[in-house]
Amino acid sequence: MYTKIFENLFVLEMTNNHLGSVDRGLEIIRQFSQIARYNNMRAAIKLQFRDVDNFIHKDFKDNTDIRYIKRTVETKLTDEQYAVLVNAIKEGGCIPMATPFDERSVDLCTELNLPIIKVASADSNDWILLEKIAKTKKPVIVSLAGLSVKDTDDLVMFFNNRNIPLALNHCVAAYPTQDNEMELNQIDFLRNRYPEIPIGLSTHDSHKDDIYIPSMYLAYAKGVRLYERHIDFNSDSKEISSYSFLPEQIDAWIKAFKRAKVMCGSPGTDRKLPLNKETDFLDHYIRGVYAKKDLQEGHILTNDSYEKEIYLAIPIQKGQISCRELMNGEKLLKEIKKDEPIMIDNIDSPYAYNDELKKNIYKRGF
Repeated sequence: MYTKIFENLFVLEMTNNHLGSVDRGLEIIRQFSQIARYNNMRAAIKLQFRDVDNFIHKDFKDNTDIRYIKRTVETKLTDEQYAVLVNAIKEGGCIPMATPFDERSVDLCTELNLPIIKVASADSNDWILLEKIAKTKKPVIVSLAGLSVKDTDDLVMFFNNRNIPLALNHCVAAYPTQDNEMELNQIDFLRNRYPEIPIGLSTHDSHKDDIYIPSMYLAYAKGVRLYERHIDFNSDSKEISSYSFLPEQIDAWIKAFKRAKVMCGSPGTDRKLPLNKETDFLDHYIRGVYAKKDLQEGHILTNDSYEKEIYLAIPIQKGQISCRELMNGEKLLKEIKKDEPIMIDNIDSPYAYNDELKKNIYKRGF
């Protein structure tokens, strides 16, 4: 199943930080798409879609005591206004995404041709909504805060059976998330249980300290390649929540990703090739093979005679065999005097007929 669409993707979650204002939403898009371009990163800017008139029960629409309802009503946008924001995201070079919270909002995702749909943690076992989303056949990212193992298994099976690309985000629904609440080892659990599913991190840690930098290092090292967090920008009209990140903080977060990538190096599935400077350094500590006494042409070195006929010492010289190449049964092709190095060209050995190995032996040492 095609899942490359999730790889090295940064999902920048606008939530309702547009405050119901298209102009404010456009400014958020402008600032953060610029950060994505400067860092040459694949970034999605994500909106939240709600059919507010039907999402909230009619008897509660004027209830300002329930914060979620009050916030939803105050930040309402029309389909046409969402279309303006989606077009701006595309023009900014980012991927438009949305979290639909109801079935009508899923239709809006289709109408606006959004390439990826996000499912919020609260809806990760809302099977009516999930059925609607699955019918779009679009790739899906699901956050897993609070979801049981059984429900997660069901979720994975549901989308796999429909051949829909799926990514799972480790997520903790605590705003802001404290260090002892982040549970980053759950990334290991998810990767082991669902090895074919990309595992991401949707995080709500605070921008008020530097925890978001080491959390990126840890997440990358654990194999996360899909990242999500909330975004906002400074303005006189709104106090920034502690888990919403400013453009300069997202810039630092992406740079931490790049640094983590460099530090982790080669994929953990293969043994890395040594660095040239690493090889050069280690070669200084390899012991070379020296003759302990005069050895005649045609003499054969054996395991039983090593202690009497040769010794190992530094420095190793260019072209000299080392303890690594010493084998049982080398035949000397010329006379070797006491304390002279035994060279690769002085022996009849499988190593002497390996041109690439001989080249490396002549490159190393003094």
